[in-house]
Amino acid sequence: MSTIEEFATLAEPYRRELLAHCYRMVGSVDEAEDLVQETYLRAWRGFEKFEGRSSIRTWLYTIATNACLNERNQRSRRPLPSGLGPASDDPAASLEAASGNVLWLQPIPDIMVTSGPGDPASIVTSREQLRLALIASLQKLTPRQRAVYLLREVLEFPAANVAVMLETSVAAVKSTLQRARASLANVDTAQEDLAERDIQDLLEQYMNAFEKADLEALERALRQDAALEMVGSSTWFSGMDTCLRYLACVVGSPGTWRMLPVRANGQPAAAAYLRRDDGTYEAFGLAVLTVTSGGISRITVFGKENLLPWFDVPSALS
Repeated sequence: MSTIEEFATLAEPYRRELLAHCYRMVGSVDEAEDLVQETYLRAWRGFEKFEGRSSIRTWLYTIATNACLNERNQRSRRPLPSGLGPASDDPAASLEAASGNVLWLQPIPDIMVTSGPGDPASIVTSREQLRLALIASLQKLTPRQRAVYLLREVLEFPAANVAVMLETSVAAVKSTLQRARASLANVDTAQEDLAERDIQDLLEQYMNAFEKADLEALERALRQDAALEMVGSSTWFSGMDTCLRYLACVVGSPGTWRMLPVRANGQPAAAAYLRRDDGTYEAFGLAVLTVTSGGISRITVFGKENLLPWFDVPSALS
């Protein structure tokens, strides 16, 4: 077996989970893909010197994590609108642009990072570990805290391994993890373990309600404490009544919208298409739903620039 074949055989099975890890670190699919490419390039260049003192997986995670840390030193955090300020109580007001050049959190398609049974990526690419609430919460940590938290809590590397990976001490790893846990202590990132049929039922309720411009159906699908945020704007809404008042302004008439089901961040999502004057439907964006047994608790809407590059959907529907 050639060196190239040996490297590919050993390293390629971890590509999906490394992408998930880099995404959790930086909150961007674009950057995560670049960082994984950089990881494999660095690994290939150093493969002849890899002496097996650690597993190939640990070695790859060491390279990927440090690549992310170097990238994060030059980037600001990626928030969602709800991370910038309080909810608006005026759904009739114009959406406000965020001050400054905000780099927004991006969604990631499940198909890019999830895998079938038996794949080594399966343990670290579960829905629970990719949900938007967790990724947004991680953005509040320092890059170093995020790295330690993910390596210890999500990937379950021993503290001694993490210390070697980050070239620090075990005491520093434990102290950093403690601070990260404290920062996340008041953040609600829990997600109910719903049956897949119940998840799909709520997604279908949402899509059908939008396609039929049925506000009563939307009301039945939403929880009383539901939230709605539009990424790209600092405006967001909290409470079903306020959300419905805003949705009443955008649902239009029956046939204004078409929806296609997709999956993002381990959550049900809908690719949204808006009808044009010629009767065709143009891609508008992506709505990622947070669902519970009591209904939809949050709708996070991303623009089409976050839909078309990665999700396997058309740019227009006839």
